[in-house]
Amino acid sequence: MDTAFEMTLYEGMAAEKARKAPPEAFPRLPVIPAARYTDPGFLALEKTYLWQNVWLYALHVDELPNPGDYRLWDRTGSPIVIVRGKGNEIRAFYNSCSHRGAPLVEKAEGATQGFFCRYHGWTYDLAGNLNAVREMRDFPDFDKSCHGLKKVRCETWGNWVFVNENPDAEPLLDFLGGIVDDWSNLGVDRLRHIQSDSFVIDCQVKVLIDAFLETYHLKSIHPNTVDRFLDSRSSFMNLWERGHSMMTTAHRDPDWRDPGTRGMPEIDGAEDIFEQNPSYNIFPNLVTPPSTTGMPFLTFWPTDDRSMIVDVHWFGPEGSEGHEMWPTRISNLVRILEEDTQFAPSIQKSVEAKGFEGLTLSYQERRIYAWHMELDRLMGDAVPEGLKLDRVLDPWIESH
Repeated sequence: MDTAFEMTLYEGMAAEKARKAPPEAFPRLPVIPAARYTDPGFLALEKTYLWQNVWLYALHVDELPNPGDYRLWDRTGSPIVIVRGKGNEIRAFYNSCSHRGAPLVEKAEGATQGFFCRYHGWTYDLAGNLNAVREMRDFPDFDKSCHGLKKVRCETWGNWVFVNENPDAEPLLDFLGGIVDDWSNLGVDRLRHIQSDSFVIDCQVKVLIDAFLETYHLKSIHPNTVDRFLDSRSSFMNLWERGHSMMTTAHRDPDWRDPGTRGMPEIDGAEDIFEQNPSYNIFPNLVTPPSTTGMPFLTFWPTDDRSMIVDVHWFGPEGSEGHEMWPTRISNLVRILEEDTQFAPSIQKSVEAKGFEGLTLSYQERRIYAWHMELDRLMGDAVPEGLKLDRVLDPWIESH
């Protein structure tokens, strides 16, 4: 991380704690219409323009240790096979035979020498090339090279694999921007996959994403956990292009260290700021507080208009796999997540109530408004009349 940027984070937290009012130039945020959380038409557009059009975390390379290992990934609604090739390349394909669309794999994970369609017997290699067609004599002027599996954009950052269903999307590292430089001393190419879990929550996905973009709720929801060691009044926020953002919150006790990480191996050379609970949102749905002892990735996925899944993936430095503190650390986060989700179903019902017009946000909740602005940018003219937001935060969004 750039030293000057690191200093702005410390200075920003101190300034946030000391201020008596929002910055003088900060605008009043318009109400975010409730229909952006409830209207089926809007949510259908969101699925197309957002979830099928951005880089999304899928898995860690440790989950595909050997050539031929594959995972069936379907968090966006389209079944995608992610596979390690013979040369150790990681590739992604839609799980659809190019003949008549039958699935090529049916198990959630496995190992294979190639892909075989059980419907009509077409076969493909691990690079997606069509190898054999049964009764080739019945296909006039057929060129096998034109009928390989449909590829899905698949790129890596360190050992993390991201996918994007938009074939014209910018490269992953360009999308991530300055976050890559921020984490340059965290050894992302050496972090190992520790564990992954999934939780089903009965609410629209943005209801829960919102909770992880602010600390305004700490005193109410986390009085005996997070609020005991984090000073929510110090939360300093960065709004960046492409919808990314960051929130850094000081500890109440400057010498406090997470007891759940005691004795765990640390990442050499990582900046001290990573012990001050920086929390990144990699747009749209990845939230992570990176630290010198590793980190979780929380990814939020819609399943329908009123339910979602949270995946929690843990990563640690080489040599930390199997460390005795991992169960404690993981259970601590699960407890916090349970606190965050306990009211989610009832919030969903309240958001749908006729008397609720929309979200009234404060200065400290501006990451939520910025998130919606990026959604509008992606949707463009498709945003329905009356649901488009004024871009009042444009002067507050920085390149990074």
